[in-house]
Amino acid sequence: MQTPKPYYEDDAVTIYHGDCREIMPTLGRFDLVLTDPPYGIGAYANGKMGAGVLAKQSTYEAASWDAAPVEDGLIRDIITAGKRACIWGGNYYSHLLDGGPSWLVWDKENGANYFADGELAWTNYGGAVRIKRHMWHGMLRKNNEQRDHPTQKPLDVIMWAMSLCPGEPQTILDPCAGSGTTGRAAKDLGRKAVLIEREERYCEIAARRMAQEVLPL
Repeated sequence: MQTPKPYYEDDAVTIYHGDCREIMPTLGRFDLVLTDPPYGIGAYANGKMGAGVLAKQSTYEAASWDAAPVEDGLIRDIITAGKRACIWGGNYYSHLLDGGPSWLVWDKENGANYFADGELAWTNYGGAVRIKRHMWHGMLRKNNEQRDHPTQKPLDVIMWAMSLCPGEPQTILDPCAGSGTTGRAAKDLGRKAVLIEREERYCEIAARRMAQEVLPL
């Protein structure tokens, strides 16, 4: 099986448009897999999530990509594609993961409402639970960060998760890349990343983000 032609490529980041089940086996092993797979909660299905002003300010639209969680076998393949792994939404896949203490907690500082107060990432980093507080509540987003995907994570949160990984991983894989935040974080930290995304409209957004100059730390 041959690796397909990249959708985008520069010195730090390569983006593939396609199904990660087909592309991952052609790539070899990475220092770190850092990803945010679909949870199966119907994010923005039928335009219901983030309706109104939020929906008008973004490029995403009603879609079925989050209609079901990722199958168990693929989650296992994703985890083993790296020496270390950080899986956002790991609580939705807890039946597959060990009960170690190395969870990351993102506190969205969004107050009481129908959105979750925070999100969890399972890791095999070792060590204690770590918490990152970063406001992300509809239009109220720290640093007024652009949001182009319904389940997009803030750049600061992904950089934090990447920086906590032992050994300063230099090669990072995100097989469910969305709008490319993992790639942007890797590039800003001086590391290399491979992104896989099956929705071409998000590949386009990610490619634009990668084409920006490296941001100062």
